[in-house]
Amino acid sequence: MTGCCAWRYVYAVVLVQATAFNMILPSVCPPECICLSQTQVLCNSGGLTEIPVKLLPPTVEHLSLTRNNFPTIRSDAFAGLRALKKLSLDGNNISIIKPFAFRGLPRLKELSIQQTPLTTVAQFAFAGLQNITSILLSHNKIKKVEGYAFAGTSNLKHLILSSNPIIKIESNAFSGLTNVERLALPSGIRTIEVDAFNGLEQVGVLKLAFMDLPSLKFGTFRGLTIVGVMSIQESDLGIIREGAFEGLSYIGSLNFLNNKIDGIRELHITPEHHIRSIKFQGNHVLDIPKADSVSFAVDVLTVISNHFPCDCHIHTLIEGPLANGSVEQFISKNYCISPLEVNGKAMSNLDLDAIGKCEEQVTRGNLEAAKDSTSINKSVRVTVLFTFVVFVYFSR
Repeated sequence: MTGCCAWRYVYAVVLVQATAFNMILPSVCPPECICLSQTQVLCNSGGLTEIPVKLLPPTVEHLSLTRNNFPTIRSDAFAGLRALKKLSLDGNNISIIKPFAFRGLPRLKELSIQQTPLTTVAQFAFAGLQNITSILLSHNKIKKVEGYAFAGTSNLKHLILSSNPIIKIESNAFSGLTNVERLALPSGIRTIEVDAFNGLEQVGVLKLAFMDLPSLKFGTFRGLTIVGVMSIQESDLGIIREGAFEGLSYIGSLNFLNNKIDGIRELHITPEHHIRSIKFQGNHVLDIPKADSVSFAVDVLTVISNHFPCDCHIHTLIEGPLANGSVEQFISKNYCISPLEVNGKAMSNLDLDAIGKCEEQVTRGNLEAAKDSTSINKSVRVTVLFTFVVFVYFSR
């Protein structure tokens, strides 16, 4: 074959292959979709009732399936699309996500499921997404996050659950998240089960706002560790019970901001918590905690702009750990919530000496004084007896 003929032959082969490729391309693109390329596919508003996974090019990296009509994401729903990096399922009527729905997507980085009627983030729904970095779940109807819903998503950086009517977070709901930069939870949470945050590690910012809780129970934050900033704010916390912060550790800044707190049964922050600073600001506390029920082993404690009862228990308050050793500074930066006649007034405007101590404080003081007096009397009697014995001995 001459050189000229050889080139003609090669050209003919290339032309046939290109023609064949162009003929095949439409066959691997679902009719409801637009395949911009073999890596980018749009299936928006196509009326799909099922995910056409077998008709999609296996090389697809960006897939948009918004505003279709499939109510359920089945287990292994995207099996075979191993090159997928970005997936959008916004605007569908998704009400159920089965366990391991997204298994088999080792390269998926971004997942968006927003504006759907989804009510529950079910157990293992997002399990197995080992390289996912962003999951957007805002503006749905989510009321509950079940345990281990995000198991195995160890590289997740951003989890957005805002604008959902979540009322319950179950135990181990966030287990498996080990490097989240920001966890945004919605308002209205009414139940946080024991160990709800267990297994959640290395969080940059954790914000819990606008909650309506009967109490912070024992073990609420157990297992939560290595958090840059943790803010509990604009919430009705009910009663902070014994051990609510037991098992919480390595927190840069723990903030209590603008909450309503019915009472503090116990709040002991020990060196084992490894909490650098606590800010207690703008809270309305309805019952002053007992002096021995609160302690703070932190580098920085800020207690400002709070409202406390200014009745006979105020002496317990200003002599306790919340005053942080400076009564003058404390009363200049905090306010009264009751009695009614002093509501809203700065504590520094009160005549503290004119406010009598509560009966139990007086009784306790009398008992301690009596104990000291008894101890002194015993000491005196022993001294007198010893002196008498010595006198008798040397008089013989």
